[in-house]
Amino acid sequence: MTIGLLKEPEGEHRVALLPESVKTLTDLKTTVLVEKDAGASAFSADDDYQAVGATASARQAVLEADLVVGINPPTEDEIGQLKPGQTLLCIFQPLSNKPLVERLQALKVTSFSLDNVPRTTRAQSMDVLSSMATVAGYKAVLQAAATAPRFFPMFMTAAGSIIPSKVLVLGAGVAGLQAIATARRLGAVVEAFDVRAAAEEEVKSLGAKFVKVEGAKDDADAGGYAVEQTEEYKAKQQALIQEHATKANIIISTAQIPGRKAPVLILADTVANMQPGSVIVDLAASSGGNCELTENDKTVQKHGVTIIGNSNLPSSMPMDASKMFGKNIVNLLKLMIDTEGDLNLNWEDDIIANTCVTHDGNVMSERVKNILFQTEIA
Repeated sequence: MTIGLLKEPEGEHRVALLPESVKTLTDLKTTVLVEKDAGASAFSADDDYQAVGATASARQAVLEADLVVGINPPTEDEIGQLKPGQTLLCIFQPLSNKPLVERLQALKVTSFSLDNVPRTTRAQSMDVLSSMATVAGYKAVLQAAATAPRFFPMFMTAAGSIIPSKVLVLGAGVAGLQAIATARRLGAVVEAFDVRAAAEEEVKSLGAKFVKVEGAKDDADAGGYAVEQTEEYKAKQQALIQEHATKANIIISTAQIPGRKAPVLILADTVANMQPGSVIVDLAASSGGNCELTENDKTVQKHGVTIIGNSNLPSSMPMDASKMFGKNIVNLLKLMIDTEGDLNLNWEDDIIANTCVTHDGNVMSERVKNILFQTEIA
């Protein structure tokens, strides 16, 4: 089997596979073509890839590989060039991209969306969302600390005492927990909110206070994801979050629901009542933002509060982010590559079955079917 590694579009500094991951794949008897300069922004030269057995190639040759790998999907025109039976492995957010799912289905392309890996114990080593959320949570706090006009930790100095910053983290998933841990290391006083009941113990274990809203909808069957809440719960949630947000110096917001617009947790009125000099880092900016005033991929100031809308912080740490991403891909591909280096898809494997979005003209993922094609299933 030939594997093609794409160079990411302008502005994305990561690469899906570093040379160390490519070596693992060549050891599995696959042939790897790497688009020229694919790893340059992650500080991996073409020579580094060639040293582990890969071939530096033009983009067109990479797109003709049996298995095309990237972080972002190819362009629309390039998708149209894919042949029936080819396999595409990247992040294309199928739950919010029905047209692309239908196009891949019509082209009879076998497609795997890495953001569709199930949230199970066995699949943890393949979960790119968790890996990238770790980077995002860490960098969000560092970005907030660099932007804020005050210290994070408490200081006792000859000039008097400096009180620690108060940090509020909204969403205690992987990104939120990493943000809590990083803010605590920097000496801040941290509070955190999450709709999932299981998050309370994790938040407290990191030394943060858990902001609890009673009456959350049961999330036991959501596979580790947050679920949409009732209007009554949302009203109570808004009131309590606003109370804590106006006292915070830093807010890190990470709350997202797959396939839906991000919940608005910080209202414009709340921002107006926050202390001047406060900072909000909104990691949900690309899906609408948790703050009503967030602008995606922009840093804006409103009422003396700096609001950073950045959903792609992992790109700002391309070396380690690419290393983690590549390791996740390799762990997934080990389930698919046989002893001869060919693609062998076992549909009895729940990870393969759920991560695969389209195959031979069919939608394979039950999760994608249930959310995008409910009417057809009924």
